[in-house]
Amino acid sequence: MIDILKKTTLGVVLILLSGIALAEAGAQSYIANVGVSANLSGLERVKQILVAPPFLPKHQQEYSGKSRIIEMEMVIEEKEIEIEPGVFVQAMTFNGTNPGPMIVVHEGDYVELTLKNPKTNLLVHNIDFHSSTGALGGGALTKVAPGEQVTLRFKADRPGTFVYHCAPGGLMIPYHVVSGMYGAIMILPKDGIRDDKGALVTYDRAYYIGEQGWYIPKDHNGQYKRYSNAVAPYNDTLKVMRGLVPTHVTYNGKKGALTGENAMHAKVGETVLFIHSQANEDSRIHLIGGHGDLVWPGGSFNNVPTVDRETWHVNGGEAVAAVYTFKQPGIYAYLNHDLIQAFMLGGAAHVAVEGKWNNDLMEQVSAPSKIK
Repeated sequence: MIDILKKTTLGVVLILLSGIALAEAGAQSYIANVGVSANLSGLERVKQILVAPPFLPKHQQEYSGKSRIIEMEMVIEEKEIEIEPGVFVQAMTFNGTNPGPMIVVHEGDYVELTLKNPKTNLLVHNIDFHSSTGALGGGALTKVAPGEQVTLRFKADRPGTFVYHCAPGGLMIPYHVVSGMYGAIMILPKDGIRDDKGALVTYDRAYYIGEQGWYIPKDHNGQYKRYSNAVAPYNDTLKVMRGLVPTHVTYNGKKGALTGENAMHAKVGETVLFIHSQANEDSRIHLIGGHGDLVWPGGSFNNVPTVDRETWHVNGGEAVAAVYTFKQPGIYAYLNHDLIQAFMLGGAAHVAVEGKWNNDLMEQVSAPSKIK
């Protein structure tokens, strides 16, 4: 049953007014620092069509040409989603997905994002790119009230994988993030990514996994509550958040979103790039039956990748890239090796790999039988 927060209308008005005031103050504080417009005349403009995770938009792995302006659009959507059967959250999303879509550009390119906040939404939103420089990651220049849009451009001068998220100010920052409002961007080096010896690394497939901790309130009967809009759960959710223990953990927005029929796919012999982000909590990624052949610490392609990792760390507020070349067919579990979160809260995915089994790597010498 939908629980409508008392004085919801007043709460919405107060939050909106607070957000608009913050947006105006932030904009005014940075307008004074805006210099002469960058001269980008003559640069090619390329429209990037963003797609829903775990997939990445079409892109080149190497691009050694002149810098380009990569244009894209995101529409903010406040929407109810079901993260497991019978458990609903009022999510805040970029382009309607949790996580938001992956952006892919090359070092030296300019990212030009138009962010739209439809009038059907209730809250002020913005976007903070961890990959950018200045103005709170662009957050101070992108605050938009319902019915508004804004365009931000920044230079992608730091290669790697990075988180972006909504950061409208105060307690609204963690509230928006734990409500699903984050994503990632990959900035590829112009000459492609490199291994620990400096050799070029190419990948056959790439997947983006966004790990999300949810903090869902319960009613006096111990049942998870359901709300009518993105504002109504605010006070109840903050109480759960203060305990610092998520009630659910999802990969890409729903328990089972990347398991079973929804598993990621690969073939024996293929090299797969995995980009894993966590906008709030820390995580420890493990591929059961496989490894991290190469893992770029902190997600930076300027860092020399570590090799042959069994488990790799993703800090809260970070996106980390890893590659693995599959050698055996079957179902691989890709999970947070905090096994409590993986098996009890939901932080797990599958990779379904096709190909021929190699008995030299593993073989069942004898089937289970009675002890002799």
